[in-house]
Amino acid sequence: MIDKLDSALRFHQEALNLRARRQEVLAANIAHADTPNYKARDFEFSATLSQAVERGRQSGSTSMATTSSRHIAGESQGGGAADLLYRMPTQSSIDGNTVEMDAERVSFADNAMRYEANLTVLSSKIKSLLSAVQS
Repeated sequence: MIDKLDSALRFHQEALNLRARRQEVLAANIAHADTPNYKARDFEFSATLSQAVERGRQSGSTSMATTSSRHIAGESQGGGAADLLYRMPTQSSIDGNTVEMDAERVSFADNAMRYEANLTVLSSKIKSLLSAVQS
């Protein structure tokens, strides 16, 4: 039962996590718009989302190697880290900065809108699951 519930909500969980991560990346680009030689970053959302859904956050854990029996075993959560790519500017800048504010603002607003839409869909899915349980 829990596996079905997890698989039903996994896509939305991964999508929200990646949208939040992308919002941070875009905000960093906007914040560094006047920094000389700053290179704008982003990641391919759809490819990263499909990788994250296939891999799953819980199954992506890796254990640390120990060299002594007195070491504490630890685990690192893999996954969720998007491979950041550099953006190719349409117009070069004299100071080497590749941030194009118009493109960044559009990407930022688009990502925020898609985040809100994903929240709305997830909320309605949870409400329908709750109504099914209560019936």
